[in-house]
Parts: sequence; C-alpha cells; structure tokens
Amino acid sequence: MFILSDQPSIANQFIAEMRDPVIQKDRMRFRMNLTRLGEIMAYEVSKSFPFDSKEIKTTLGTAKSLIPSEQPVLISVLRASLPFYQGFLNFFDQAENGFIGAFRQEKEGEDLTINLGYSATPSLQGKTIIIADPMLASGKSILSTIDKLKEHGIPKFIHIVAAFAAPEGIQHIESNLKSPFKIWTGVLDEKLNDLYYIVPGLGDAGDLAFGTKL
Repeated sequence: MFILSDQPSIANQFIAEMRDPVIQKDRMRFRMNLTRLGEIMAYEVSKSFPFDSKEIKTTLGTAKSLIPSEQPVLISVLRASLPFYQGFLNFFDQAENGFIGAFRQEKEGEDLTINLGYSATPSLQGKTIIIADPMLASGKSILSTIDKLKEHGIPKFIHIVAAFAAPEGIQHIESNLKSPFKIWTGVLDEKLNDLYYIVPGLGDAGDLAFGTKL
C-alpha cells in the first residue's frame, strides 16, 4: 500500500484544507483541492507502469524519452469521485474511461448495503484499471464496484486509489479481493465510526463538492 502523506509534500496542504470546516464552505476550492490531489496520485501511480524508450526528433536533433507502454482505463465512482477522477484524466489524457454509480443505503438495524445503479465502461479484458474514489471507508463499495466491472471483462491489474482511507476498509479489501491489485491513498486515517464514516476524515465528500442531496 502507498500512503502519500507519509512523506512531507505540498499535498498535505491540500489534504488539510479539505478537512477544515471553514475552508470546506468554498465548494470550488474543495473540488480544486480534490482534483489537485488526484493529479498528484496519478503521477505516483504512473511510476508503477511499464515504459518504453522512444526517440523524438526535434528541429535540432534527437532526444530519447521514456513513454508509458500502455494506457489504463480510468474508472470514476459517481458522484463524489468526479473532481478526484478529473485529476487522473488531466494526467492520463489518452486513457479510456468508465463510470459506475454507487451509493450507500442505510437502514436502522441493518448492515450497510451498496446500490450500484449505473455503469458504462469499455472492455476491461486484460487491461490495467484505476478506480478513483476519494473515500475508502468500509471497502464494501469498492468490492461491489469491482464485481460489477468484471461484467465488462477481467482486468489484469487493479489500482484502487483514494484520497482518504480507513484501516477497516483496507483490511476488508485485502481479505476479500482475489484479483491482482494495489491500494494507493492520500492519507490513512484512524478508524470508522458506527455510521461507517472515516474518522477524523472530512465528512461527505460528495456533499462537500456538490451540495447536499435528498
């Protein structure tokens, strides 16, 4: 597992601002910080990809560059992931893209369930995919998302990327996901509360980015 905040960087400023209840009132800044963090995480994930040497002829000579030998499929888990996903799309601008709708259904006295109401992806067979979801809480939505995505083909490798993660979610994925994968997170927080929200976390990322929902 990769944890971005383990090392000091400007990313920690963006994370701190996303947590701050005063700065959170500025939705545009919240979305911008989430996009910035997505760009930084995209850069880090890209280091794990295979690269090929390519010669580029300039007006003055020839230069060699290491270019990714494959492009991933970017998966956005709607709706909260949209700004985070945009950061990945800014960097992986030649990638294919897929979208899946996932929301939590909570009923008193019942376990948390995940409703997957929408999906649209290219073929995922034999491809490397990046699932961008800002909050990795219980891990149930990620596993449900992956099961749904496999209807479009079996990926060869899955990068699960979150801005904030809880240990319980990490453990749940590591115990139950059989496909080759790696987890990347901006920060690993303390725990989940009784309502399956990350503590200290930041609240509901979708609401903070786009406003409260009914």
